[in-house]
Amino acid sequence: MFSNTETSLKVTEIDFLKRQNTQQHHTDGYNIKNLVVRRGKPFQVQVSLSRELRAADKLSLSFSIGENPMKNRGSLLSLKPEREDPNGWKVSVVKKNGNECLLSVTSSPNAPVGKYNLHVKTGTNIYTPENGVIYLLFNPWCEDDAVYMADEAEKEEYVLNDTGYIYVGSAYSIYDRPWNFGQFEEFVLDACMYLLDKSKLKLTERRDPAHVSRAMSALVNANDDSGVLLGNWSGNYANGTSPMDWIGSVTILQQYYKTKKPVRYGQCWVFAGVLNTVMRCLGVPCRCVSTFDSAHDTEENLTVDIYLNEKGEKLNSLSFDSVWNFHVWNDAWMKRTDMPNGFSGWQAIDSTPQEQSQGRFQCGPCPVKAVREGDVYLPYDAKFVYAEVNADRVYWVVKKVNGSDKYFKVGTETQAIGKNISTKAVGQNRREDITREYKYPEGSKEERMSMQRAYSFIRPSGLMPRSGYASTVQTPSGSTEPLVPKEPVTETGLNLEITNTEPLHPGNPLELAITVKISAPGNWTVNLTGSCQLQYYTGNVQANLGTIKETINLEGPSEMQIPLKIAPDAYMKTLSSVEDEVLILVTAIAEVEETNDKLTKETSMRFEYPPITVQMPETAKLYNDFNCAFIFKNKLNVTLENCKLLVEGLGIFKMTTFDLGDIMPGKIVKSEITCTPTRLGEKKIVAKLISNQIKGISAEKGIFITE
Repeated sequence: MFSNTETSLKVTEIDFLKRQNTQQHHTDGYNIKNLVVRRGKPFQVQVSLSRELRAADKLSLSFSIGENPMKNRGSLLSLKPEREDPNGWKVSVVKKNGNECLLSVTSSPNAPVGKYNLHVKTGTNIYTPENGVIYLLFNPWCEDDAVYMADEAEKEEYVLNDTGYIYVGSAYSIYDRPWNFGQFEEFVLDACMYLLDKSKLKLTERRDPAHVSRAMSALVNANDDSGVLLGNWSGNYANGTSPMDWIGSVTILQQYYKTKKPVRYGQCWVFAGVLNTVMRCLGVPCRCVSTFDSAHDTEENLTVDIYLNEKGEKLNSLSFDSVWNFHVWNDAWMKRTDMPNGFSGWQAIDSTPQEQSQGRFQCGPCPVKAVREGDVYLPYDAKFVYAEVNADRVYWVVKKVNGSDKYFKVGTETQAIGKNISTKAVGQNRREDITREYKYPEGSKEERMSMQRAYSFIRPSGLMPRSGYASTVQTPSGSTEPLVPKEPVTETGLNLEITNTEPLHPGNPLELAITVKISAPGNWTVNLTGSCQLQYYTGNVQANLGTIKETINLEGPSEMQIPLKIAPDAYMKTLSSVEDEVLILVTAIAEVEETNDKLTKETSMRFEYPPITVQMPETAKLYNDFNCAFIFKNKLNVTLENCKLLVEGLGIFKMTTFDLGDIMPGKIVKSEITCTPTRLGEKKIVAKLISNQIKGISAEKGIFITE
């Protein structure tokens, strides 16, 4: 007789066939020892046994997730070959060869995402493999997964691309800021898994990308859960990193994972960059979306009040609302199973902490289609997102009358908010305008219907200024019927244009001009007030630079250009003392004496900077060193003090900082770095120069890495 021990079946080794599995699952980029796979797609494991597998043997794979795995909760799965599990997983024997047994495991396309521990049971024996933790992600390649995306090029961009651009600036001067998402870099996946655990989502909620994306929008900001990034718009970043100084998400997520403490500091594009990394890393297709002249409306009444003093200068103090020159959030791609049909596809999510939603700083997912159709009653936060891209801007001049403030309305702009909504184009390094996805063309029949639909859910409280000081205004009663305001068509056809007549280089005079146009025949007297200020992208004014007040006579139809010139001394001190990038804001108010026509116009422009040149070969071989040089010539008339050059190349070299000191006008500096490529394909090197005077000159260059 055989003794029992001799025949008892044991596992001696498990090979996770990492190379083959990760290639098939599009997870070969992750820099991690463990196996990373996507749900709903089979992966194979090779099990070595103490003897050949017989028909009578009991073999099962056990997968467990979470702290206290239980069968009845679906957090402990015990899978036997060829038997479908009630949770939708299955294991089958692909082939047996002596003591070797090749198994295929298919997870359910709606399995909870996260880290699973694998154990193999044979009879009473349990084998725990080394690196036996398997990471399971969402799967845009699987038709039954809620994040399924049909188009290959789109998956390549929105899931696998680890670099990109975030669009910033202002509506009339949009520029790209290169950003390294770096979802495959070391510790980034672990940081995302840590966030999933920290989110306290129930296991059933981890199946659903809507719950996961909402939780991540809350955890990327640190406002109520010691999440990843602390927001700071104060201009003082002494005990942290200025939001302008980041060039990607990798350093931020690695630091967070290491310390488990919020990283200082973020502003909207940093929050969006990090949330984009987290979503792509977890397998949810995601893109960064910038909207220009974005309304931040505190009462959901779809109007934003802007207050000007009599010189036409914008006042910070009065308003609870603001219009940001740009705001960046994200769109995540998914089926919405929790909603009526027709709202799947892109969903807006926003991790910049602005307003609480259900008691936490989180926003979305809100279907982009719901924003377009005005269905603002749908979850989540549709009213807020709708207002960001559709509010009206109402201008008020505050004048002292008999010692108290009185408010005079000097204009309403109905088409000024939510312009040029932008994201990076699929497979190309250019900006794509997606405004049409968020709203119907201004003035179209569909737009008016959508607006009326939205108003019917929002009920604006009449158009009144609503600063804390506005009690001097009488409110007309009963004005709650849906308003579809039109741009006022003035009798004289008054129009204003604001331009710069010379390039806006720091250290040079700012040469600006306001053009007043009148299209009606006749003699007209126009009172023009113009002001120039420096402001943050959040609309907060930092300095008043100068104003003009002129009365001009025009014989219509005609136009006249009034210059507005600001000397360098007026702004250079402010430029050097703030740690943020500032924009030049020009506001103009025109009034026609004869008809009382009024018009207000504002434009934000950015300074123009000399470029950084990146010199390196077009291609390089894997693991073969090459040199990369960064060259910068200061073509400005001012010394750039305290210059730093930040450079990063994913899969080539880690983030590096060069201290360049002061760069005098005309001086050329050159920094060099030795690069060792560790990953194949097209890679990008990103560089950024920051100084006291200039907060971010960026450059990037691509290189192709071959075997």
